[in-house]
Amino acid sequence: MKVMVIVKASPESEAGEMPSEQLLTDMGNFNEELVKAGIMEFGEGLHPSSRGKRIEFSGKNRIVIDGPFAETKELIAGFWIWNVKSMDEAVEWAKKCPNPHESGGTLELRTFFTAEDFGEEFTPEAREQEASLRAQMMGLGEVRFERSGDLKLVGLQKSYTAETRDQIPQLWQQLAPSIGQIPGQRGMVAYGVCLNATPDCSFDYLAGVGVEEDANAAAEMTSVELPDRRYAVFEHTGHVSKLPGAIDTIWRKWVPESGLNVNADAPCFERYTEDYDPAAGQGGTEIWIPLAE
Repeated sequence: MKVMVIVKASPESEAGEMPSEQLLTDMGNFNEELVKAGIMEFGEGLHPSSRGKRIEFSGKNRIVIDGPFAETKELIAGFWIWNVKSMDEAVEWAKKCPNPHESGGTLELRTFFTAEDFGEEFTPEAREQEASLRAQMMGLGEVRFERSGDLKLVGLQKSYTAETRDQIPQLWQQLAPSIGQIPGQRGMVAYGVCLNATPDCSFDYLAGVGVEEDANAAAEMTSVELPDRRYAVFEHTGHVSKLPGAIDTIWRKWVPESGLNVNADAPCFERYTEDYDPAAGQGGTEIWIPLAE
């Protein structure tokens, strides 16, 4: 669960007084603990409200009000975004926080809405729109949603771990001379398929091409059939060397925050269209993430 931890303002923070060296050190140490524990996603302090503005809405009218604002205890001096297992865990971490102001302070903890909170009103179309927007905010670009159709792939397959996956390009180099000559090959689109992934991040990877249903794989090659499934499709516009980083962002950040039901047990794959330029390592590259039916 995601929690916003709000640091309430104090007379000192509203007066623009900077924290002491000791407080900066203590907060730095606390933030370091949060990061090491995998709790903290983001955090910042805010200037006093005298440097802020408010926009008030009245029908179609918009009124801009300059700070400072009254009721100091209701104002915000800073915040964190934490990813925790429960509100109880967030409370325990908050209790470890150094006093945010010399004269005393208050932290307020608020949980984020999730897709489940909105019920049936949050339609599948709205969920996918929200998921695409989140992808764009993460620098992943827009997402489209489509079915793959039944796929039969033939190519070279090898096992990898998180530590050895940087050797995958060597598998493609081995396959490259055969592309276009594999019996029954359909077009020049290539696929990199992750199969049999385990919790310790080991997996099998197939570098291959699409073939006709009745095509047989050569002795040194492996055949894989992927049934028709609905996927979230990401277009990767960067260099192919940046692909692992994009995939990590998708699985570690986008999938948990997307609000979509992703099928982590089904194969995911890279798709290299005919626009892919092997010499430049760019263009026509897609990442397909399987969704639950």
